[in-house]
Amino acid sequence: MALFNSTNFNAEVFGRYVDRIPNLRRNELIRSKAIVERQRIASIFSEQAGGNYAATPLFGQIGGTPANYDGKTDTPTNSTKTFSHYRVVVGRQNSWTENDFSADIAGGTDFMDNVGRQIAEYWDAVDQDTILAILKGVFSMTGTENKKFVDNHTYDITSEGDGMFTASTLNKVIQKAAGDNKQKFSLVIMHSEVATNLENLNLMEYLKYTDANGIQRDMSLATLNGRLVLIDDSMPVETVGESTSAYTQYTTYVLGDGAIEYTNCGVEVPYEMDRDPKTNGGQTTLYSRQRKIFAPYGINFTKKSMTSLSPTDTELQNGANWELVNTNETTGKEYIDHKAIPIARVLSKG
Repeated sequence: MALFNSTNFNAEVFGRYVDRIPNLRRNELIRSKAIVERQRIASIFSEQAGGNYAATPLFGQIGGTPANYDGKTDTPTNSTKTFSHYRVVVGRQNSWTENDFSADIAGGTDFMDNVGRQIAEYWDAVDQDTILAILKGVFSMTGTENKKFVDNHTYDITSEGDGMFTASTLNKVIQKAAGDNKQKFSLVIMHSEVATNLENLNLMEYLKYTDANGIQRDMSLATLNGRLVLIDDSMPVETVGESTSAYTQYTTYVLGDGAIEYTNCGVEVPYEMDRDPKTNGGQTTLYSRQRKIFAPYGINFTKKSMTSLSPTDTELQNGANWELVNTNETTGKEYIDHKAIPIARVLSKG
């Protein structure tokens, strides 16, 4: 019997099987604290009208000017503001079909089992694409308060010197973004081209471990200015300019603790199999679905330009769908201080 056949398929058991397949990239993101799980938020969607869009409160800081305590001056009264953080559920689905004949001519090779073993990594890649689409949208925001975030959390060095990432770049971008709150940044995600240039300058330090023989070896994880570095060629790369003035621009993201809040909302049937004995002499299809939230801290999804109950990657990239968290008042609206948001980016030539 094949490991996953349509007659004996158990979706719950299969889900546990998928979850235990290791994926280092996902584990390191979680370990870095840049993505923090907020699973309790899943229950909000069953309590609020509409199962794909909801708001959670962010409580404002106390403030006000103290009065003189002299026995004749009244005590002033202040109150705090409540900010609303709106988030959307992103739903995705896919399926994979394998023919019986493929197994017949390959000596009984279980192609569907091969599909099952790759699903965890497949969805990790999809999730990363979702996060990158969200970050692109966030840095495409317009409007006075939103632009304060975009401008102050972007460090464009393409016109500075040779435009390359240097020893001081990381420290400068996080100071520009958060001021004296820069210690909140803990993770850097960069393209291998940028990482290689930094390695050639001996600026990257690789974490080490001692093997069973007592020999110290480098791990594949590096640090830069004390921040964990993840190297991933899916980071944005684009050609800027035309003809002889064109250059390749690399985007490096810098994230802090809790920069992205993650919730797995689940689906009614996450996995199922279907057997079709007629088509192509017999074939089996494995279906997979998911609904997840990736909410950047301090930034709302507005759904101003969303045509269905789940945003596409193109809609996530649209700056019109994002704005800074605010008090949602008709007049006197207050926005979250952009320095509280641990998300920044560097634009460089390498």
